[in-house]
Amino acid sequence: MAAAASRTAFLLSSSALLLLCFCTEAKEITVGGKSDAWTIPSSESDSLNKWAQRTRFRIGDSLLWKYDGTKDSVLEVSRKAYLACNVTEPIAEYKDGDTKVKLERSGAHYFISGADGHCKEGQKVIIVVLSPRTASPAPSPASEDEDQSQQVMSPAVAPTSAAAAASSFGLAARLVSVLGSLLLLHCFIF
Repeated sequence: MAAAASRTAFLLSSSALLLLCFCTEAKEITVGGKSDAWTIPSSESDSLNKWAQRTRFRIGDSLLWKYDGTKDSVLEVSRKAYLACNVTEPIAEYKDGDTKVKLERSGAHYFISGADGHCKEGQKVIIVVLSPRTASPAPSPASEDEDQSQQVMSPAVAPTSAAAAASSFGLAARLVSVLGSLLLLHCFIF
């Protein structure tokens, strides 16, 4: 019975890990969700920022822009330049009409049109890249008065019976199953 339970736990954890790896691959994302989106928006609800707020961006993803390179461009700018629609000192300038920008850091990235007057009419977007998830152990519970250096950490007590071990395993198997289901759901949503 323990061998079958062990195999089940291994398969569940392996599946969850595979789903995690599959779901976190870098993506190529067309700005605005369509190839002709890099234009002056027809209304506030048509703004690229509305689209960007509904989209998850991760480190390693690439943004794709399609536009007429003879009439427009994409400028990556500072927050200050974004707010002022200042096109004079871009961080990066793209004019090829088929621009691909890899997102290499978390945080806000600001893009505006380089065409005269387009930014002021709303042709701009803020892309917020999620920070990578990090796993760190939770700190041990201690009162504020207690001196952390005086704490003694003791190992957990091992189960004393087969029933306790089976109970612990059952909980772990259910936890892995729930995590796998959540990862699968995450993949379908995003």
